[in-house]
Amino acid sequence: MPIGVPKVPFRNPGEEYASWVDIYQISNQLISLMVYLSIEDDTKDLHLFINSPGGWVIPGIAVYDTMQFVRPDVHTICMGLAASIGSFLLVGGVITKRLAFPHAWVMIHQPASGYYEAQTGEFLLEAEELLKLRETITRVYVQRTGKPLWLVSEDMERDVFMSATEAQAYGIVDLVAVE
Repeated sequence: MPIGVPKVPFRNPGEEYASWVDIYQISNQLISLMVYLSIEDDTKDLHLFINSPGGWVIPGIAVYDTMQFVRPDVHTICMGLAASIGSFLLVGGVITKRLAFPHAWVMIHQPASGYYEAQTGEFLLEAEELLKLRETITRVYVQRTGKPLWLVSEDMERDVFMSATEAQAYGIVDLVAVE
């Protein structure tokens, strides 16, 4: 495994063994699987189990868009942690089919920049794009949670951690699994 390229084991359905996959390609794997499974049988619901500290925003939005695009209902299940873009995917499941395990945690916040050493002009352009992304993400949370824009905007100013029951009260999940 090359230094600096994080890889994780990933097993495709039907394969006996997992292979090491570049972590940045996981969104492509998820998108491909959702599209393939929906083509294979569009009457079977898909289930996306989430245990994620978050990650890149653009690949996460691509997974979210795919969840909205495929014909089968996509159930989202949080087990462990759904933070940052992970919580965005969690809220993106079909409303009434979003679940959190009893001891799961959910965290929302605004998208962050990865380019702190950019020149001023580049930094300003990136800041504009980040504001657009933040507006997009905020609108999705507002639409899918039923919370007012001012509340979601205020909460996204900082890291807001929620237990499973708090995430249910917020509208990010619809159900908390029973132990």
